[in-house]
Amino acid sequence: MNKLTQSLARSVAPRFHYAWIVVGVIFLVLLCSAGIRATPSVMILPLEQEFGWSRSTISMVISVNIALYGLIGPFSAAAMQRFGIRRVVLGALALLAVGTALSTLMQMPWHMLLSWGLLVGVGTGVAANTLGATIVGRWFEKRRGLAMGLLTASAATGQMVFLPLMAAMVGSYGWRSVAILVSLVSLVAIPLVWLLLPESPSAIGTTMLGQADDHQEPAPTRKNPLAIAFDALRTSARMPDFWLLFFSFFVCGLSTNGYIGTQFIAMCNDYGINEVGGASILAAMGLLDLVGTTLSGWLSDRYNPRVLLFWYYGLRGIALIFLPYAFGLQYYGLAIFAIFYGLDWIATVPPTVRLANDVFGRAAAPIVFGWIVAGHQLGAATATTVAGYMRATLGNYTLSSILMGVACLVGAVLVLRIKGHRAMPQAVAA
Repeated sequence: MNKLTQSLARSVAPRFHYAWIVVGVIFLVLLCSAGIRATPSVMILPLEQEFGWSRSTISMVISVNIALYGLIGPFSAAAMQRFGIRRVVLGALALLAVGTALSTLMQMPWHMLLSWGLLVGVGTGVAANTLGATIVGRWFEKRRGLAMGLLTASAATGQMVFLPLMAAMVGSYGWRSVAILVSLVSLVAIPLVWLLLPESPSAIGTTMLGQADDHQEPAPTRKNPLAIAFDALRTSARMPDFWLLFFSFFVCGLSTNGYIGTQFIAMCNDYGINEVGGASILAAMGLLDLVGTTLSGWLSDRYNPRVLLFWYYGLRGIALIFLPYAFGLQYYGLAIFAIFYGLDWIATVPPTVRLANDVFGRAAAPIVFGWIVAGHQLGAATATTVAGYMRATLGNYTLSSILMGVACLVGAVLVLRIKGHRAMPQAVAA
């Protein structure tokens, strides 16, 4: 560990735990990743206009990005166990910088598939909620829910910071200016991670927040990351709770990243609201989600996470069923939707992480949660493809909004069947 990090750790120790600085660094990494993930939503219309690509084709590429974002999760969590968090995160940031920069040269749909689909999909898959779960498991014994809520809220903050700016840049300077912006943001994050992110509490001579001084950290594993990830899947897949969490998170991805996160700006355009206006509404929902997800983390430390998830999915489903009618209620219709949906957007993550820790144990939970996130992103990829196809064939998003809302109501019922606090049949990861 570099001397600057050790010196900083010693200087802040009398006032607060260094774990909160780690949260701050990872918050910025996840914020950058969230901004990059949101970028394609402001590029759909410009790419249609410049290249003549259909919305269905562009949505298909975005769905590949979304699917990889989820599928990489368990392998990145396993790689962090094997090679270290800092190395893996630095590699992801470099990949994001290269992938977004290369996209400025694309001329064909397969160019977009390579840059935004493959390279950016893999990079954002590392800088995702599995990274937050790994950090919380390594640095926090107490206040895990609050820490996870803050890290999850970074997605909303990234959207709030980047979307209006990106939409304005697309209008003034073209979509390539946005690709250059997010590439530079990734590059700026690299030295911050290098200088300020220790590998573990023991690397700077401290312990987890709330942990006794005699706590022993697990030794680094020598196992192949692929073996670690698939061992975790093989063991956890025997448990009904895994599949309940997997399918509930599939519904979560279906109704957030894959639908609203990708299609909302284009949907607004159908009703005469331009890209900047649609992005501003998304940013407002991001601001609300910053509050809602942080509060969800606080609640997850105190209340039954299954009951919290029931309300989150149920209210989200009602909001999505209401969405097609919100556009017809003048100004207050979208405001009502934005408030309910915004507060709920990704509030599901902290209670889901708590349930994963309860069911699978702290050591295995980040990797198993990575597989659960894979379900989230498969749901998101499904929604992106289906919504793009339905818009192309039906001419509107009404039916797809209702279908997403009904899926959320089904998810609300599923989460009540999760038992929690179950012993693992065997060690998942070592």
